[in-house]
Amino acid sequence: MVVSPEHPIIEKYKAELKNWDEIDAYREQAAHKSDFERAELAKEKTGVQIDGLTAVNPVNGKEIPIWISDYVLMSYGTGAIMAVPAHDQRDWEFAKKFDLPMIQVVSKNGKEADISKEAFTDVATGILVNSDFINGLDVREAQKKMIAFLEEKQIGTAKTNYKLRDWVFSRQRYWGEPIPIVHCETCGYVPIDERELPLELPEVESYMPTDNGESPLAAMTDWVRTTCPCCGGPANRETDTMPQWAGSSWYFLRYTDPHNEEALAGKEALDYWMPVDWYNGGMEHTTLHLLYSRFWHKFLYDQKQVPCKEPYQKRTSHGMILGENGEKMSKSRGNVVNPDDIVRDYGADTLRTYEMFIGAFDLAASWSEDGVKGCRRFLERVWKLQDMTTDENGYSKDLETKMHQTIKKVSSDYENLKYNTAIAAMMALINDFYKKNSLTGEEYRTLLLLLNPTAPHITEELWEIMGFEGHVYEQKWPEYDEAKTIEATVEIAVQINGKVKATILVDKDAAKEDVIAKAKEAIADKLAGTVIKEIYVPGRIVNLVQK
Repeated sequence: MVVSPEHPIIEKYKAELKNWDEIDAYREQAAHKSDFERAELAKEKTGVQIDGLTAVNPVNGKEIPIWISDYVLMSYGTGAIMAVPAHDQRDWEFAKKFDLPMIQVVSKNGKEADISKEAFTDVATGILVNSDFINGLDVREAQKKMIAFLEEKQIGTAKTNYKLRDWVFSRQRYWGEPIPIVHCETCGYVPIDERELPLELPEVESYMPTDNGESPLAAMTDWVRTTCPCCGGPANRETDTMPQWAGSSWYFLRYTDPHNEEALAGKEALDYWMPVDWYNGGMEHTTLHLLYSRFWHKFLYDQKQVPCKEPYQKRTSHGMILGENGEKMSKSRGNVVNPDDIVRDYGADTLRTYEMFIGAFDLAASWSEDGVKGCRRFLERVWKLQDMTTDENGYSKDLETKMHQTIKKVSSDYENLKYNTAIAAMMALINDFYKKNSLTGEEYRTLLLLLNPTAPHITEELWEIMGFEGHVYEQKWPEYDEAKTIEATVEIAVQINGKVKATILVDKDAAKEDVIAKAKEAIADKLAGTVIKEIYVPGRIVNLVQK
């Protein structure tokens, strides 16, 4: 069980806690972090076990150790969780860090997963295991039976929790939109006159927080002291500023009409540009930014300020690049990679290519210096192709299918954020060029077009060297012929009694008799006995069974 550092149970039982100094020190550290920092997915888990207090599982009566950790928020739910490390990644990471037991209780089709590597989180459906009287039930049935059990024993009652909480809409720092509110001793908190909007930040000499924890604006007394819009008496401006979520929740609306001095944006511009076709951001910001910006947008829609109910048609998130040790990059861990150093040593195109090749776009991936060097060698191979280019027009006959397949693959992968597999396809194509030791001008031209989004500098340079017309970015994207993406020949494995002895190339539509004849010819020196059975799986294998 894990409780939030702010949970009242800690103060309630303070006298019974044997390691109070350790707990108090941890709570002090947690107090300096924001909710966002504490809920960060890639954050290393920290915590302290409470010595002197345990919980009791109300169903089976077992005692459970209680930990304090800052990844549990007091502002969400009850501020205490019964951890399920086998089925929640954050709980799994916490249990792994402190060597705590993990018991799988939901299985996939009755089979237990390997939870030693990661949590098994596909638990919307599944069958209960290691769960006493609800073993063998699917998840939904088990939930109903457990709730009924708890209510019957008068341990608890069913309740619906909504994943909403108050938004702390202020920060004690200079950078941020100033909050247009003043405090008057007579009238209380009062909004400033709309004619004073937008309220702008004053110029300051220091952006550092004050000694008492207030915003740097609090020291700007000339700006702070003002008059009340209601009674005209003395008043003080609000010195906290808005969080970064404020501006980032609506800035794309202003982009549609940035010079409009009469409104947020003109109706014609909003009708034309909104909603945003595709919004991409970091994994850690997905939940909160999506929640806040949709809330903001729906309010503006209700106020008839925007024409559409939703701000985005599609939203995606990219994964995080970790250090070589697999941990999040940070100065304290000493695993930060400076992009400027990579550009200096290997070039900007190498950095771009490696970042797109490092792994799946939406998943975390560990940085690798060897991977950077590999992408540099790949680009060097692209550069050297200019010396192998012939004057032959179009695509060569033996590589025509490969060219159309690569265009199709790269085009599709770019559209679907599968940059790593798009680059892998181009690497495979280059291998074929080197095997052949030549390529046509048109084949090189197509490769440069496909590679340009990844490595724009080298491709533009090569484009000019090769004498191709115009610039790469001005060209039409390559097109493929679906019919020409289909292989005319296939490679067939030839087996004797189930063991592969050779491979042969045959026409895709070749007759069975012709394929078997070619197979026998290829392994004639290995056929020692009488063939009693001939098996042909089209496009895959020929298996000759002999005595």
